[in-house]
Amino acid sequence: MAFPSLRRAALVAAVIGLAGLVIAPPAAAAAPRPPHIKGTETAPVYDYASAVRESVWVTTKLDNDGDGAPDKVVVDLVRPREAAAGKVPVIMDASPYYQCCGRGNESELKEYAADGSVTKFPLFYDNYFVPRGYAFAAVDFNGTSRSTGCGDVGGREEIEGVKAVIDWLNGRAKGAYADGTPARASWTTGKVGMIGKSWDGSVANGVAATGVEGLETIVPIAAISSWYDYYRDNGALYTIDGGPAWLSGYVNGRPDEVCQPVRDALYEGSANATGDYNSFWAERNFVPDARKVRASVFIAHGINDNNVETKHFAQWWDALARAGVPRKIWLGQEGHVDPFDFRRAEWVDTLHRWFDYWLQDLDNGIMREPMATIERAPDVWVDEPAWPARGAFTLPVSLGAGDGTTGTLGLRPSRGEMSIVDNPALRERAAVANPNTVVAGRSVFLSAPLERNLRISGTATVSLRVKVDKPNTEISARLVDYGTATRINYQGAKEGIRNLTTESCHGASIPADDACYLETAKDVVTADAAIMTRGWVDAAHRDSLTRPTQLRPGRWYTVTFDLNAHDAVLPAGRVLGLVLTLSDTQYTVPTSTGATVQVDLSRSRLGLPVSLAPGATALPDATVAPKVSAPAPRVYAEEPDRESGLIPQG
Repeated sequence: MAFPSLRRAALVAAVIGLAGLVIAPPAAAAAPRPPHIKGTETAPVYDYASAVRESVWVTTKLDNDGDGAPDKVVVDLVRPREAAAGKVPVIMDASPYYQCCGRGNESELKEYAADGSVTKFPLFYDNYFVPRGYAFAAVDFNGTSRSTGCGDVGGREEIEGVKAVIDWLNGRAKGAYADGTPARASWTTGKVGMIGKSWDGSVANGVAATGVEGLETIVPIAAISSWYDYYRDNGALYTIDGGPAWLSGYVNGRPDEVCQPVRDALYEGSANATGDYNSFWAERNFVPDARKVRASVFIAHGINDNNVETKHFAQWWDALARAGVPRKIWLGQEGHVDPFDFRRAEWVDTLHRWFDYWLQDLDNGIMREPMATIERAPDVWVDEPAWPARGAFTLPVSLGAGDGTTGTLGLRPSRGEMSIVDNPALRERAAVANPNTVVAGRSVFLSAPLERNLRISGTATVSLRVKVDKPNTEISARLVDYGTATRINYQGAKEGIRNLTTESCHGASIPADDACYLETAKDVVTADAAIMTRGWVDAAHRDSLTRPTQLRPGRWYTVTFDLNAHDAVLPAGRVLGLVLTLSDTQYTVPTSTGATVQVDLSRSRLGLPVSLAPGATALPDATVAPKVSAPAPRVYAEEPDRESGLIPQG
């Protein structure tokens, strides 16, 4: 709509010029910069101790607790008191954990004074950013803490409830203080950046997928992108009773009887008996709506996260790329851990610059820097121009019979068959150890020792031509790096880190809310093998997640499934292994066990995402598997079954 007026202005200028007149337009007075802007960064100039702390109840458009009143979401705020700050943007962490479970490595909770006013915010975001000219908003999901409504775990109530806070910050929704007095966010620019780990980051993904105006950036850390994929993998169940209904109750802050109908609906909708994908899960899948995202996205994820697996960031990242969304990514070697607890100083600095760029309009160059930052080994970080690796492609790797005990991986087509007899008692530790020995219930395929470094970057696939003696079976696959190395102990108590007794401080402190947190160090072990990635499939869901079909015993079928995304450089001399088993009672809840599966090796493949130097050979050919010494390593000490600890928390 501005184009005609611009054209008219150009025409007037031309006429004046022809008349020989030169008239300089009056110089526009530059708007004064607030004190917290110092060059291309924000500086801590405002008093944290005297900052405004307040709570606002934001009215939503929903009423899922059925009390006849719109549900309300509580947002606890802290912002600079000084008028010189002007209008400020908002950093928001929306969470279900502020009262039930805590946030961060030290499980901090919100704290309140006797009159209900907020006195302590978990994590460092408020301490660090409020003195730098930001507000911080800690939002309680519907059904948690003081918010009304009932939690629906990734559903419409959760997403629309948090979205309403952004609407309120931009004058599109109503808010009130505890006494009912209207609350208006006249102090903000309306620009919002959401951040959070695990479930907190998941809601950031979901709110961004609505395309809400005012949300400028999100920083999802170890976040879910599709709740079906949090509880299932290709139809294979991760849990039955510990699903969304249980999780809603776990964080519930309302009387049990108020929200039990919602939890009953969650249990019914999740289709635990079948593992099917349905409308319930489609509502909780944010990936298809990546095209609606207006916000930039800075993803952080542990490449060894067994809670919120790497498929979550990978499928979200790929969808954002197709939509042209500005983005950045950090991938650490740890498990379900916040970068604040494994690369603290660099993370705080990068977040500072990211928010300054997207919320304060400061051109600090961060978007001209490499897109990806990856931890190659404990505390060894590299920058990459893209993720997956630029030029990465899927290499078709054949499965060979080898010596009859251990098969081979190579580039030449192979022949023959092999069989796997289900062994539900087989644990992961035993499945990957000593690959040259016979272990009931597994088949192992090994490459020859690598002749040069090999980078695996992206999502591997397994395609098997199988014949099964039962109507259904689960198939499990693991891609293993065999070779002795110092590795992150991501299956340790704190998933790759250990707490120290010293602290570091990031931001301003007051007696009620300090900015100091325990420092950490990497938890490392020397191990003879590393499982790089895993994947599972319920064979009846091989062609459709919504309409499973049973197999006819004795008939050949092709079953293809993805493993979780990964990125690693295997040094020369290492051996790549593929370990196949059937039902996995450690990580999944199989719906069918006891099958025997015949595999046609000539029509089975491993699709390996690799990045090669020009002229390099990915895998040397081998007709017989190499001898590998890999006793059950300490990094794979027996861990609890997935069902006993599936909580997206941190």
